[in-house]
Amino acid sequence: MTATAHGTVDHAPRLGLLVIHNDPVPETEIWRMAPAGVSVHTARFECPRADDTEYVGSPALALADAADVVRGLNHLGRTGVDSITLCFGSSSFFGGPGFDTAFTAAAARHAHGTPVHTAATAITEALTATAVTRPLVVMPPWFTEPTFRATDAYLRTAGVAGDRIVQFALSSPWDTITRYNAFDAGAHWTIAPDAVHRQVADAYRAAPAGTFDSVLIPGSGFPGQGAVAALEKTLGVPVITSNQAVLWHALRSTPYATVPTVDPTLHG
Repeated sequence: MTATAHGTVDHAPRLGLLVIHNDPVPETEIWRMAPAGVSVHTARFECPRADDTEYVGSPALALADAADVVRGLNHLGRTGVDSITLCFGSSSFFGGPGFDTAFTAAAARHAHGTPVHTAATAITEALTATAVTRPLVVMPPWFTEPTFRATDAYLRTAGVAGDRIVQFALSSPWDTITRYNAFDAGAHWTIAPDAVHRQVADAYRAAPAGTFDSVLIPGSGFPGQGAVAALEKTLGVPVITSNQAVLWHALRSTPYATVPTVDPTLHG
């Protein structure tokens, strides 16, 4: 990272992402949202979920010190990115804020001192910045009840009511696939913005008036960004996605001398 005498980065923003091996969604959405001049650089690691099992968390240091995670952090740090974000929110949800603290500290050492953040931290800071506390939480179709409970607990530590949960429903051909295997089976490729808009709007409107003040889509691998603008127009409230929050947080975590031509907002 190159810095001026005032401590600001003197080049266009370079954002690093650390993503599980088979998830194309974070970089796809973040590249599309990124202002002109911002570059996005991705490293991958093997998803710690064992085959045909529910994911229920990873110890922070064990994940940070895993060989493929270390390799990805090393490569991103040597690439010269300004920050790195772990786009795997479930690990934070199960581990709590303590996971975020321990993982990012250990990961920064492997990344040659490059600051490391987590998607979950970006989400909670985005909720705080938007001043919302009662989101309708839209879970990806491959999440299961343990992840629901962990996400609820994590959000509550940030002062957010996370128990207002609905789950996106896949079409009937997916009924024969065990829920926690749906992502690996390619379900993320089948999710269309109009289906996201329809299901989220229906769930929001089904609740009594005033129940929700926003919508939150916390899954990095859930392709929800294409529905955000239409949902905000329909519902009149902020809609925050994990990948949107990651971009917003990364661009605000470093004082850039070269300001992006467009400043992305959290919503709108």
